[in-house]
Amino acid sequence: MDIQHLSSPAQPVVAVRGLTKAYDDRTVVDHLDLTVHDGEVLGLIGANGAGKTTTVEILQGLRRQDSGEVRVLGLDPVRDADRVRQHVGSQLQSSGLPDRLRVAEAVDLFSGRRAIDGDLLLERFGLAQRRRSPFAGLSGGERQRLFLVLALVNRPRLVILDELTQGLDPAARREVWSAISQLHADGTTVLLVTHELDEAQALCDRVVAMRDGRVLDHGTPAELVARHAGHATVRFTLPHQDVAATAESLQQLNRLPGASNVAHSNDQVTVRGTRSVIAHVGAWLVASQRPIPPDLHVDIPDLEAALLTLLDQPTDQNLTGAAS
Repeated sequence: MDIQHLSSPAQPVVAVRGLTKAYDDRTVVDHLDLTVHDGEVLGLIGANGAGKTTTVEILQGLRRQDSGEVRVLGLDPVRDADRVRQHVGSQLQSSGLPDRLRVAEAVDLFSGRRAIDGDLLLERFGLAQRRRSPFAGLSGGERQRLFLVLALVNRPRLVILDELTQGLDPAARREVWSAISQLHADGTTVLLVTHELDEAQALCDRVVAMRDGRVLDHGTPAELVARHAGHATVRFTLPHQDVAATAESLQQLNRLPGASNVAHSNDQVTVRGTRSVIAHVGAWLVASQRPIPPDLHVDIPDLEAALLTLLDQPTDQNLTGAAS
């Protein structure tokens, strides 16, 4: 399939077909197909060594693929490197700045002919009061927000972020999440590489799960959860009662909508089923006029559970190589 020069926002911002990259005898990206649509936040997830970082480095022209076709905004990242750089902002795992470089100096250094007013960006990302601060004096969250400013200063159509919140404390992570949400609201296309699956679930329109350089599955976070981690679990202790009353309670729980399995051991009940079973168990507890069990525990399926299920599959199962 030929990939034509991008002339309209309706066409993909990133279009990859059959991308392959190997180091020595080890293939790290294996005939990968990938599409990133205009205005979406797409997350690349997977274990270390899945090929995520190599893929985004190739998209930026930092590495050359061994085979396959790569287009970013309709351009070849190697042949059209200067033009691609004008429209792509990035923060990579290895991003860093000299310790003594001040915030305002960094913005000036990275600003090109298309640059936005740096002061406006610093204000927008909560760094206006840190203009004269050296990079070494910034907190982790402030550094990552500065990297976002630098990625955005030249009005990019695509922003590539690789492990932007790695090593940050929860408060700093939330600061950066809020900044990425702002980008999304403004219509900026974001390609996000992350190991933080709660981050991917919170921020991404679509996610692509990778292993060994290929696509395991892709879709919205909710779609992956439904396909690979669709069962919810509710656990609680039934008040001690006679055998007949216990049997009746278990029968009622088994009949609840969404329930697929009810187990009982030492007065503890475990109900498994669809997400809706959580509400139905709660309604049953209220309707039966029982006090809410103090040990009531709910496990809700999430993206982490879905990815673990995918990674546990045999190597040759469910590897599509494509994410469009």
